[in-house]
Amino acid sequence: MGPHHARAGLLVLLMFTALFAGCMGENSGEGLPDGSDLTVTPEVIPGGEWTTIVLSASRDMSVFIPYFVQDPGSMRAQNSTVLDFNKGDSISVTVLFPPRNSDVVMLLGDYGRSDWPIRAADESWTDWNMARASGSAVSVVPNEDEGGEWVWVQSSEDRGGEVVVKEMTTVRAQRADLTAENGVNASGGWLNGRDVYEWVDFITDETPDPLDPADGAVGFLDRWIGNGNPGYEDAITYFEGVMVGYGLDVQVHRFQSGTLWAVNICAYKEGSVYPDEWLVFGAHFDVAPYATPPTAIIPGTEQQGYGTRTGAYDNAAGSSMVLSTAKVLADFDARRTMVFCLWSSEEEGLWGSSAFAGDLPDGVTVSNYLNLDMAGINYPGDYALSVYLGPDGTGDVVDQKGMYYLAEWIGADAFDLAYQIERGREEWAAGGESPLWQNNYEDVVAIYESPTARSDHDSFQQIGVATLGWNGVVDGYPCYHKTCDKLSEMEEYMTTDNATGEANLVHSWDIVTWWAVYAFLHMDQTPVPNEL
Repeated sequence: MGPHHARAGLLVLLMFTALFAGCMGENSGEGLPDGSDLTVTPEVIPGGEWTTIVLSASRDMSVFIPYFVQDPGSMRAQNSTVLDFNKGDSISVTVLFPPRNSDVVMLLGDYGRSDWPIRAADESWTDWNMARASGSAVSVVPNEDEGGEWVWVQSSEDRGGEVVVKEMTTVRAQRADLTAENGVNASGGWLNGRDVYEWVDFITDETPDPLDPADGAVGFLDRWIGNGNPGYEDAITYFEGVMVGYGLDVQVHRFQSGTLWAVNICAYKEGSVYPDEWLVFGAHFDVAPYATPPTAIIPGTEQQGYGTRTGAYDNAAGSSMVLSTAKVLADFDARRTMVFCLWSSEEEGLWGSSAFAGDLPDGVTVSNYLNLDMAGINYPGDYALSVYLGPDGTGDVVDQKGMYYLAEWIGADAFDLAYQIERGREEWAAGGESPLWQNNYEDVVAIYESPTARSDHDSFQQIGVATLGWNGVVDGYPCYHKTCDKLSEMEEYMTTDNATGEANLVHSWDIVTWWAVYAFLHMDQTPVPNEL
């Protein structure tokens, strides 16, 4: 530490400087570290993928890393950590920087510091750093994992005083064979929306295939529930093989009760700490069956009758996101057992998911459930992205405060959606859920407790599980449960003045799939309880 300075003028100067630099600590000698006291290698930092960086300190300090890191002892992901550096120390850190926000930060403080300020849930770190008047605090706590080395943090009342914010920039990888029209900015990283797009394109491919006796097409069409439906059974066999190829333990569950029956395809990766606590991702892979001939026109309208062969939006989109999520997490060492399910019979009344939720093995509980159904026709197109959570107990207050906070915390910074979330909060307050499912909007991402449960998350809410899900336009989509529910139609609806429909779909699926995976990483470390 340097000598204390007694001259009042110099003290005033130091205090004045601290107002702008944010680097005045309790010790007035050297003060807090400066951003230049911590070197980050490499200079070009990848975003949206697990990457190893080296932090080197030129003086004693503590560094708060507010992103997912991989603990070197347990080798599991944890939500942030604090590292203490002696002068000259270098520490390698495997970290997941945000996929859709290139502006990243680390907080610097005195060596051994325990208490730190954090941003508010509905703002990014960059926005917080402009004023630092909002937010709350966390404190260092011991690592709870067997073999874990790096400290965890938990909510606290003590912000610990001023910090230095080291600002950095990341660059996300992109595929060389794509352009902006194809959504190239969302084509690289640990997972990406372009892969989801290509899954939807493949599943719904209507190109004739005379050698396919099931549906006569290259894709997997006619996914209607029904005993002996060859298209349905063909899809079951194919999706089972895909997830077996990921190295997961795949089980095809067949349930029957009277005339009702269901077939679920579920892939498992056993948790290494809490194997009897299951964290479930789900999407239904069945499509709405024809109630009228596919070429019929509803009398008095220009709408085709009920039913579809392809079901691109409802729900090849959700199924593709589950497949993409399962692929990246298959080799992941999770504390809790991961379960990736493609449900059947959702269109008939949630038969598949309700059969699964009602027939859990003895001693098994579901810690949280993540639902992917009808996402794509939403922000960044001219429609709202709904991030719904439940169960909802009352319409006028948020009952699931923990889940609401988590959804905002992820969206505001990792995806830089603070403005869109604020717009969504206003729209929800003005009209509730129904307009969000029908009307056109710009820059709206609404996070709310859903008073309705028209998809498979209801099956888990019925057994007391807190759930999180995503969707876009529902009743306002003219091709909802119609023959026109195709990828080309989705692209038409997602075309905007500044982007192609294809690019907007890629970015939409990129946001939703990443949001689900970020939620999983949080929930694996700390499940979100049902607060009702």
